[in-house]
Amino acid sequence: MGPSVLLLLALLVGFVLLLVRGYPKARGHLPPGPRPLPLLGNLLQMDRGGFLNSFRRIREKYGDVFTVHLGPRPVVMLYGTEAIREALVDQAEAFSGRGTIAVVEPIFRGYGVVFANGERWKALRRFSLVTMRDFGMGKRSVEERIQEEARCLVEEFRKSQGAPLDPTFLFQCITANIICSIVFGERFDYKDHQFLRLLYLFYQSFSLISSFSSQVFELFSGFLKYFPGTHRQISRNLQEILDYIGQSVEKHRATLDPSHPRDFIDTYLLRMEKEKSNQHTEFDHQNLVISVLSLFFAGTETSSTTLRYGFLLMLKYPHVAEKVQKEIDQVIGSHRLPTLEDRTKMPYTEAVIYEIQRFSDLIPIGVPHKVTKDTLFRGYLLPKNTEVYPILSSALHDPQYFEQPDTFNPDHFLDANGALKKSEAFMPFSLGKRICLGEGIARNELFLFFTTILQNFSLSSPVAPKDIDLSPKESGFGKVPQTYQICFLAR
Repeated sequence: MGPSVLLLLALLVGFVLLLVRGYPKARGHLPPGPRPLPLLGNLLQMDRGGFLNSFRRIREKYGDVFTVHLGPRPVVMLYGTEAIREALVDQAEAFSGRGTIAVVEPIFRGYGVVFANGERWKALRRFSLVTMRDFGMGKRSVEERIQEEARCLVEEFRKSQGAPLDPTFLFQCITANIICSIVFGERFDYKDHQFLRLLYLFYQSFSLISSFSSQVFELFSGFLKYFPGTHRQISRNLQEILDYIGQSVEKHRATLDPSHPRDFIDTYLLRMEKEKSNQHTEFDHQNLVISVLSLFFAGTETSSTTLRYGFLLMLKYPHVAEKVQKEIDQVIGSHRLPTLEDRTKMPYTEAVIYEIQRFSDLIPIGVPHKVTKDTLFRGYLLPKNTEVYPILSSALHDPQYFEQPDTFNPDHFLDANGALKKSEAFMPFSLGKRICLGEGIARNELFLFFTTILQNFSLSSPVAPKDIDLSPKESGFGKVPQTYQICFLAR
């Protein structure tokens, strides 16, 4: 080997050593974590099972608050009920920033109510909460809408005459129609081609966002964005939905009656008009279409996926479904629709719905947060804009709160007398200032849809309960259950 090659090698080794020694000397004092490699971060500590498995393993060594470098950027992980509550509730303001999800960032770009920050987020969230409440979130009318939708679903299931069917799209139809009635002022027929196309785009996008390739993209998005991949398909899907929303906004604009706003879009357009002379207004077209996309996507996909998991669990544990039906028969009977008032008299059914949400663990690593200022937390100093992942799965499976965290057991939410028992660790909608906007709607939907279906139908599966597979098809940002067949047999 010649001296010039040796010199080159020595320079190279020296350069790598310098890089490693000089690698992120982050401002502040971040929690401990595995040593990152230059540019690659903690790639070597990442598990083929995805982020959640990787974070679990790292936590065993570093405790409940630790730092993982996703590619070149440090992210602080909060693991377990106590750490998450301390951050998102006790220091709610400091942890109220929103981080990014790399595969959807090119579409959202910090616009809209879910991914906005600062004054933009505060203005849009205030507006969205008030408007959704006015269009039925906290009033009887949303209950009536859900009951009406449940009636349509029962009719649809009756048509199947007990033949096996995949419930995916029908569950999407009913949850999408509730959010559509609030946002667009209309519901769609279950055979409407445009509607089914939108639902397919949502379903495919949620699966792709939750895939292993999207987790790899999260690590190296700065480099991978220049290449073909899942991220391109997600962008195409969301762009197609945005185009539809844009057309709907134009139709609303053309038919707007200022004295009778019909829905979320009308109300927003009136607010835009009112603020058009304000140069600093956040009420512009971009924030409108992205907010509608956020509400539409979240309002459709989360509730429908929870229902899919719920009925898969009922097939796996038929004795639970039978106990729910017994309670329905006692409290509601068979001659009237379930109402939200029935909820307080049905502790077992409520406990089952809570346990479905806990066990299905829909958004396991939480939607990313970031700190809005330099923040002292458990003796560490997190510099402003440090990203934070509240690992919701770690609370929903916290052995300090749930006796058998990996087992489906409604008793987790019942006390010794059979009354409903709340739990500090139950946070499927997250916590704090960024808690899910649609929590109220989702809880009402789950109760009314779940009870109406079980009031009218017994369930059976072409597969024996012991052979039913509960492992998710995808587990990343979200968890997507396996597709399955179910028979709805009229009671």
